[in-house]
Amino acid sequence: MSETNLNDISHDLFAVRKEKLNQLRAAGEDPFRANWNQTHTSKQCLEIMPPPISGETESAHQFGPEVSVAGRILTIRVMGKASFVKILDRDGIIQLYFTRDEIGADRYNTHFKKMLDIGDFIGVRGPLFRTSTGEITVRAKEYALVSKALRPLPEKWHGLSDNEQIYRQRYLDLIVNSESRTRLIQRSRIIEEVRKFLWTREFLEVETPSLHAIAGGAAARPFVTHFNALSCDFYLRIALELHLKRCLVGGIDRVFELGRVFRNEGISRRHNPEFTMLEVYQAYSDFRGMMELVHSLVQHLCKTVLGSTKITRYDGVEIELGGQWREAKYKDLIIEKTGDASWFSRSKAEKLAFCREKLNLQEVREDWEDYEVTNEIFGKLIEPTLIQPTFVTHIPKELCPLAKLTQGDESTIDVFELCINGQEIAPAYSEQNDPFVQRQMLESQAGEEVQKIDTDFLEALEHGMPPAGGMGIGIDRLVILLTGAANIRDIILFPTLRPEDAVGK
Repeated sequence: MSETNLNDISHDLFAVRKEKLNQLRAAGEDPFRANWNQTHTSKQCLEIMPPPISGETESAHQFGPEVSVAGRILTIRVMGKASFVKILDRDGIIQLYFTRDEIGADRYNTHFKKMLDIGDFIGVRGPLFRTSTGEITVRAKEYALVSKALRPLPEKWHGLSDNEQIYRQRYLDLIVNSESRTRLIQRSRIIEEVRKFLWTREFLEVETPSLHAIAGGAAARPFVTHFNALSCDFYLRIALELHLKRCLVGGIDRVFELGRVFRNEGISRRHNPEFTMLEVYQAYSDFRGMMELVHSLVQHLCKTVLGSTKITRYDGVEIELGGQWREAKYKDLIIEKTGDASWFSRSKAEKLAFCREKLNLQEVREDWEDYEVTNEIFGKLIEPTLIQPTFVTHIPKELCPLAKLTQGDESTIDVFELCINGQEIAPAYSEQNDPFVQRQMLESQAGEEVQKIDTDFLEALEHGMPPAGGMGIGIDRLVILLTGAANIRDIILFPTLRPEDAVGK
């Protein structure tokens, strides 16, 4: 059926339902002004229903406690003088049983059968019982229409040809797709347990500014906005780091923030321009301390939210998050992939040639820095293979100007990148607290654009910052991992999309 025909049908149904609403109002009933005292959810009804009495069959219709439930109608099955209805509430689905004798012939025939539609919200009061098939059901003694749905629910949501409608109309997806609803509820539970875990370790949660005068803490393109009152440009933050380190300077030894960050870059299966970041900083720790922290945190989430340390990806691949995790140095992984023990002493020209001729990495460019050529190997050929948890340690110093140099090898820094499922989940550092080294590294990264250096942060360091470990975790990627989702859009309630009137332009 064409999209035009579907729209025509929807319009016709809207008109029919609007006429029902007019009839209800004419009879003195306005469902948009109604309310309902909900005493139990669907899950609670299942929990309080006593087991069948020994020796009696399910068909004996043993009654349980009286409850008052409310939710959206998903199905209506009319069978003459009796009908079964299923409603959806925040906990799930429960069945309702309506009879003409119980609610009255007139109300059953003229209101229940003629005025209720799939999608409407109703409230029902009555005792619980088990049907002949054993399904726990509410026998309706009283009911009310508490909100009329003027537009119909999609009958075959997964058959829509335009999958973006799932994200554009997430409210419909949540109604008809239990997997989406479960995944997004799990996201909320994961964030809740992250907070609980850090609170038990005496971390203080703080809120830092979303508008920054200088976009610092990461190498990313920011969104720019103009601050009229101050007559200057500001940036939506690309990281949380530099303000949280100021907290360390101020004496808050354990600090974290769960906040939105914004990067004006591409949209893909793994990237959304607005995403949620957890950053954690702990004084008198280092990147090794962060290893223990993230290892314990992820296993805590597995235990409390998933109930298992084994997860299954959307394509059936299993990942084991229990036990100890592998640790491998960045340089060792590069040498293993290239088969060249002298790789890091090769010239850039030799590396470029090897990448193109032996590794089929044709995108490497002459104007890249030496470390960028090597990192292309890691990003394209090594990281995607790290499915089981792996701490990749001691990465090149050029990749992060905010970490301490490795003693004995000042070409690398005391850093790990936790890779799981073929992507980085959490980078962590032994934080640089030497203000002179920090200034030098930031200036080297900034090049000629020295105005982009956060001099206020450097001044804060000059007041003294304790040795510390710091870590960032992309919450969206973590949720993708733990829920087995295939796309970042599946675990963001309302992902960023091109406006509908701009689609195709």
